[in-house]
Amino acid sequence: MSGLSPYYRWIEQKRLAKKVALASQITFDSVSLTPPVALAPLAGITDLPFRQLVASFGAGWVVSEMVASQEMVQAKPGVRERAELGYDQAGTAVQIAGRDAYWMAEAARLVADNGAAFIDINMGCPAKKVTSGYSGSALLRDPDHALSLIEAVVNAVDVPVTLKTRLGWDDNCLNAAHVAARAEAAGVKLVTIHGRTRCQFYKGHADWDAISEIKDAVSIPVIANGDIVDAVTARDALARSRADGVMIGRGAQGKPWILAQVAAELHGTPMPVIPTGKALVDMISGHYEAMLSFYGADLGRRVSRKHMGWYMDGVGTQSDLRRLILTATDPSEVLRLIPEAMATQVDA
Repeated sequence: MSGLSPYYRWIEQKRLAKKVALASQITFDSVSLTPPVALAPLAGITDLPFRQLVASFGAGWVVSEMVASQEMVQAKPGVRERAELGYDQAGTAVQIAGRDAYWMAEAARLVADNGAAFIDINMGCPAKKVTSGYSGSALLRDPDHALSLIEAVVNAVDVPVTLKTRLGWDDNCLNAAHVAARAEAAGVKLVTIHGRTRCQFYKGHADWDAISEIKDAVSIPVIANGDIVDAVTARDALARSRADGVMIGRGAQGKPWILAQVAAELHGTPMPVIPTGKALVDMISGHYEAMLSFYGADLGRRVSRKHMGWYMDGVGTQSDLRRLILTATDPSEVLRLIPEAMATQVDA
């Protein structure tokens, strides 16, 4: 598009914007994802309390944090909690990871029986502790083995199966299009592409243009992921990748309403009421109490710190007050301090 005259560049931008606006729903099998704006799986972050909060504002679908298939089936403490569904949420996926077809299939059966709308296979996690066990994005280095896992999961359940991966292992192994095409042939219904390689981790910028190669290789929906934090970046990612939807991860930290806001600006869904003042205090307090209830007081207090930190980042809480909240051992003290920490918003 860079070679076009300013006028025709403007026409092309309008055409792409219209295409994005029209792509307001993704449907496969019995699943309808409306709007096509999803919450990405984030380890230690997208637990049930946070997914419920994001869903309360409006999201096409939410995905659990990644769970290790064998550990989940064997009921390792803390693992099943990561996949806790929230049965009142229709658009809920559970993401599973692993390297063994048997355990992947068993985990898929377990979460399907518990009510997951669909199952997502993780082939994108770049963490060393995951890839050193030949899971996550390490599977991009062995597409044949990856396909055996995909086939095992697809054959084990009746609910749809999706796949999340990256562009490749590194710049010398950009094979996402090949893997996605084989996954589609095996029965995968949707693929999400993070526009980086594994070796990039989260450095540099997501390559949304490269996602278009995967879009050309498959007929199933493709979701663009990576560096999408608002409606501007979402629209740009959709135009450059030609994807069918977007997935937002780190952009939702401290802003659980951002998915609904992006959906409203791109697809005309109702604009969420972004909480300020007392409403923001009530939302944060409710999220804090939900984490305590879900995990228990001790673990819930520790898990909550990252979320509380992001909320305070958003309003510029003073460092001394921030420290008090993040180090407090008494939940009632945290709840007492939240209005003061949000003072700039309370006064708004």
